[in-house]
Amino acid sequence: MSIVKGFRSKCRLVLGTLLICALIFELAYCQEAQKTLSGKKAKTKVKSTTTKPKVTAPRAKPPLSILTQVVKKGKFQRVGETISVQSGHTLELRCRGKPVQWTVPLYLEEDHEGRLKIVQHDKYGVLTVVNTTGADTGEFTCFPMFCEDTDCRREYSKAAKVFVFFPDPQELFVPSSEYQEIVQLRTNWPTVLPCQVTSPEAKVTLHREYPPSEVPVDGSEISFDVKKGFTIHRPRPYHAGELYCVASLGNLRQSSIRYMLIYVSYPRAPPAPEIQASSSSMTVGDNLRVICTVMRERDVDTDITWEYPGQQIGRPLYTEDSVSPSAGENTEKFQSILLVDEVRDVDQGTYICTAQNLQGSKSVSTSVKVLPKATPKPKAKKPKEKRLHVH
Repeated sequence: MSIVKGFRSKCRLVLGTLLICALIFELAYCQEAQKTLSGKKAKTKVKSTTTKPKVTAPRAKPPLSILTQVVKKGKFQRVGETISVQSGHTLELRCRGKPVQWTVPLYLEEDHEGRLKIVQHDKYGVLTVVNTTGADTGEFTCFPMFCEDTDCRREYSKAAKVFVFFPDPQELFVPSSEYQEIVQLRTNWPTVLPCQVTSPEAKVTLHREYPPSEVPVDGSEISFDVKKGFTIHRPRPYHAGELYCVASLGNLRQSSIRYMLIYVSYPRAPPAPEIQASSSSMTVGDNLRVICTVMRERDVDTDITWEYPGQQIGRPLYTEDSVSPSAGENTEKFQSILLVDEVRDVDQGTYICTAQNLQGSKSVSTSVKVLPKATPKPKAKKPKEKRLHVH
């Protein structure tokens, strides 16, 4: 019995040893597998770090402007879209090109005091304005010229321009000799109210004379640009009336001239008239009707004029005009009828109808022939009957 017990204990010892060995082996295998996996990860990491960096092409530098401002003798600076020169100071611009041509604001174009001086040197032109005023505010443009022998023309694609402000402590608006300016509002055609200020720092608002009110400027229906003024992008009848601008800078506040806005229904295209005579062949004494028809937009003025053969002898013009609605939503039919009563030989010839609107004019014509009246045939005389005399 003791032998059996001893055998059992030995077996238990052997089994325990085997179990421990199995656990040790499994642990070692797991550690080795973990090392292998971490090695793979490390290799993957190394690969990602060895990716070649992208080579970006250097950005091209913008071309140098041909227009510069002479700040002082021997010192120049490039000009942007706008520059400011205090009124009373000298403006000097230099433009590269041989030769160059300049355009200046209207006030300077009409200057007769010799304040504007333009000199062409070998490789550049120089524009100088002395004793500047707020009225000189505007756009200055330099055009390089392309010349063949003595024939020169502007190279518009190479032109350089700058808008120059001349701030004046006493004048916020560019002076004008007019008190009021009439401005036509055209349908679907942007309208600009200049309201030009001498300083880009001035705050400008738009106002209505009657009823007194400030006009809202939302940037969509009406917008403001310090170089242009106020733009009404899609004029409508309610925009009409008397408007003006108010500028304020510091303690100074001034009003512009008045702008009288008149709304005009502007046609999209020239008229397309059609002409038709009551008959292409008339008999002397008949009444002739020549009809000229124009399909036009509603509220768009159209004029119709006539040329006719009878004009040559002073035959007076008689016409009847009428307007009637058409099938179109915004169109109407306009007709002018030329009346020629009791046609004569002088009425034979070409009849011309010309229709005109604000976009242009067009003429159409038709010819009428006048036939003489048919003369009635004389009645045949009956032979006289011979009477017999009975004695």
